[in-house]
Amino acid sequence: MDDYGLTLGVEEEYLVIDPKTREAAANPPPEFFKSCQDALGDNVTPEFLQCQIEIATPVCQNVGDAREHLTHMRGTLADIARKFDLRLMAASTHPFTHWRAQKHTEKERYRKLDEDLQGAIRRMMICGTHVHVGILDAGMRIDVMNQIRYFLPHLLALSTSSPFWEGDLMGMKSYRLSVFDGMPRTGIPESMDSYQEYERLIGTLVGAGVIEDASKIWWDIRPSTKFPTLEARVADVCTDVEDALAVVAMYQCLTRMMIHLKERNIKWRDYPALLIAENRWLAQRYGVRGQLIDFGKNECRPFKDINEEMIGFLLQHAQALGCERELLHTRTIVERGSSACRQVAVYETAIEDGKSKKVALNRVVDHLIKETVAGI
Repeated sequence: MDDYGLTLGVEEEYLVIDPKTREAAANPPPEFFKSCQDALGDNVTPEFLQCQIEIATPVCQNVGDAREHLTHMRGTLADIARKFDLRLMAASTHPFTHWRAQKHTEKERYRKLDEDLQGAIRRMMICGTHVHVGILDAGMRIDVMNQIRYFLPHLLALSTSSPFWEGDLMGMKSYRLSVFDGMPRTGIPESMDSYQEYERLIGTLVGAGVIEDASKIWWDIRPSTKFPTLEARVADVCTDVEDALAVVAMYQCLTRMMIHLKERNIKWRDYPALLIAENRWLAQRYGVRGQLIDFGKNECRPFKDINEEMIGFLLQHAQALGCERELLHTRTIVERGSSACRQVAVYETAIEDGKSKKVALNRVVDHLIKETVAGI
């Protein structure tokens, strides 16, 4: 590890599934969650909907540590779920369950969110990945955030796992973001001059009484409200844990690169949020099978070529951080497709074989349940 530390923390959200119906379990027994907490302590928490559960790793020194914790936690939750005749599924949307059939968790925090956000939050049957990288200096967190915004669509494309919504193919690889963007204070943040400007912006909203604190800012990347970290929130939850670790590695490498550039008095160009948001849409729509805009050349280029270019300038940082294997796995994602690509392939194969839409969707759920714990 180098002088910056750049410690890691990873949060993943999962869906709890009834294996008989393949639906998201609207009301898992309270004993299920208690057993999860008994096994993992405060590293596992409920989510707004009862069909969801979230894990958070302890502080990790490197991607290898993150691997150890993520595989242990996924495996533990999957084993406990089976004991309650349930299953664990890592996908950012359920292929066919309707959000109206779900119930929110009975906690004061969630009651207040429901009261404040109404229908915007009731549709939140979506799961994501949040990756924290430790940056002790608050000013540096803002400086790195301004520059890394450019790469958020790249992280999204690699992670996409939500092509379905309520039984329909939505024609995009990450429908999760279409749902999440219905919430306030989401998307790509504007560039900021300093941490003081960030504090002023938050202070205006708090002072006006519309939010209690910065935890109600749900941008795709933000300074964490709990830890001295920069938290990337754009990614879908990856069904394959190897894909998740590739996204974690790329984000950590990008952070190191930005800090090294600053040391040499160099910066990645600070692009307007409007342009980055357009690439975000392209990543959401097409994932790794599409193109992104290369703003330096003012042209669209295949994601495969852009990913190879990124590997080229990040490899030295991956070697320094000990995550070369995980960074290079992004090539595998591009070649075989993200989770969203694989889900669509399972569905279309079943339809081509003459199966009904219901059977095809059930096969997608079975595929996701199996892949969630593959290799663990």
